[in-house]
Amino acid sequence: MLTQIINARILTPQGWLKDGSVIICDNKILEVTNCDLAIVGAKIIDAKGMYIVPGGVEIHVHGGGSRDFMEGTEDAFRAAIKAHMQHGTTSIFPTLSSSTIPMIRAAAATTEKLMQEHNSPVLGLHLEGHYFNMKMAGGQMPENIKNPDPEEYIPLLEETNCIKRWDAAPELPGAMQFAKYVTSKGVLASVGHTQAEYEDILTGYEAGYTHATHFYNAMPGFHKRREYKYEGTVESIYLIDDMTVEVVADGIHVPPTILRLVHKIKGVEKTALITDALACAASDSQEAFDPRVIIEDGVCKLADRSALAGSIATMDRLIRTMVQKAEIPLEDAVRMASETPARIMGVLDRKGTLEKGKDADILALDRELNVRAVWAMGEIVEGTNKLF
Repeated sequence: MLTQIINARILTPQGWLKDGSVIICDNKILEVTNCDLAIVGAKIIDAKGMYIVPGGVEIHVHGGGSRDFMEGTEDAFRAAIKAHMQHGTTSIFPTLSSSTIPMIRAAAATTEKLMQEHNSPVLGLHLEGHYFNMKMAGGQMPENIKNPDPEEYIPLLEETNCIKRWDAAPELPGAMQFAKYVTSKGVLASVGHTQAEYEDILTGYEAGYTHATHFYNAMPGFHKRREYKYEGTVESIYLIDDMTVEVVADGIHVPPTILRLVHKIKGVEKTALITDALACAASDSQEAFDPRVIIEDGVCKLADRSALAGSIATMDRLIRTMVQKAEIPLEDAVRMASETPARIMGVLDRKGTLEKGKDADILALDRELNVRAVWAMGEIVEGTNKLF
């Protein structure tokens, strides 16, 4: 059956189409066209002049709907994924904070099961840790943090195919061998929770670290030691043109002025938007999976207020923050929430843009950038059909 979305302002890779239409057949985009004539026999959806844009590709998210991916259970995964899909996420890489090996194995088993389901939004597992610099642990559980251990990571990557990204601090002993190994398995290696300076970042980039985890968070910027000045991880990543970054665009983890700076220097094609959301996102819950974490001022923090510890953001909030607070053009904000993360994770062939032949992952946003409808693989997401 054909579905045709008409009377829409559509974001395509070539720019905006005014009064065009998107034609969906089953779970694919059959055509994106500037013709608004209704097709006989198609289900017609009048977008009422709203923005029709690609669905969000979430590459760093810990939970939502009161559930955390560290629980490892199918029930927890489904609840968290459903909660984020109602806010515009149509593809997701569930993320574990620094975990034990049994926790990783449990989450990997659940991820593999969900990935095999028809039209699944789950594209792989993201491990944020546990090979981090203890001095930059932030909201990570310190008891799980250690140096890279090939007796752990080699068996894990031999026994599963669902791990698609793994973050580590490049200055740690064994971190270069880790990057070379995981990237040889097709896993994205990302720099995070680190005190690396330029030489570490450059060497790390050459070993395979091509991405930066929640840029500006849990990494130093320009600093002094005694009378001399040193570049931080932030400046080092800016200096390597081809390194990609992700930012928690809730307006709190990174202030709007810095979001604007990242957009200006790294640009749309090297910057992804992430929620870094915890279980309390997209829910009425005031509790995080980690008992040390509190919710205050619209963000998650350690109770002693020594560090931020994740967000309560959703995909739609990222887009609104970039446009309304950081004053980034809507098309750039949307691309950073969809096209760029899809490219970073190697799924741009089927996700991230509205083009013929791609998966029908689509958002309808009103003029205030609120979600009015979400289609994932051509199916309307429950609770989002506010167009009809």
